[in-house]
Amino acid sequence: MTSPVTREVPVTVRVFVQRFSSTPRGARLARRLALHQLHRWDFPYGSTISDTVGLLVAELAANAVTHGRVPGRDCELRLSYTPGLLLRVDVSDTRGEHRPAAVAPGPLDDGGRGLLIVEALASRWAVLDRVPVGKTVRAELDLGPERGRRTVEHGSSDRS
Repeated sequence: MTSPVTREVPVTVRVFVQRFSSTPRGARLARRLALHQLHRWDFPYGSTISDTVGLLVAELAANAVTHGRVPGRDCELRLSYTPGLLLRVDVSDTRGEHRPAAVAPGPLDDGGRGLLIVEALASRWAVLDRVPVGKTVRAELDLGPERGRRTVEHGSSDRS
């Protein structure tokens, strides 16, 4: 008895990884590099996906360099893109004891709203242990077919 053969569509996962210094400048660089990489993956600057990921990376990287900073140790940005399915943002730092949570701050508090933004923008987010030391904060965006991507019809040109 043979089982029916099903055809699976091959999936290529694209990955971008970069370390950056645990400083405000490093956090800004992480956001810029993320937007540049998304543009290379055909999510143009200013698109919904690009803007959303830019906000996610900005918040997660700022948290990593503010709360997860260990002097002399870098943070890491990892973007994983599975076309048509998922875009994942991982920001890792080397401080494992600080476990962020999305808790509403008081009305007069200066900060504490960042992870509420992450929770609102991401399809899912979580804090994961990082081996050998530290933690990774992961935010995922579910992608529909061609959501937020540049589309060019055959026979047309981008030139004016």
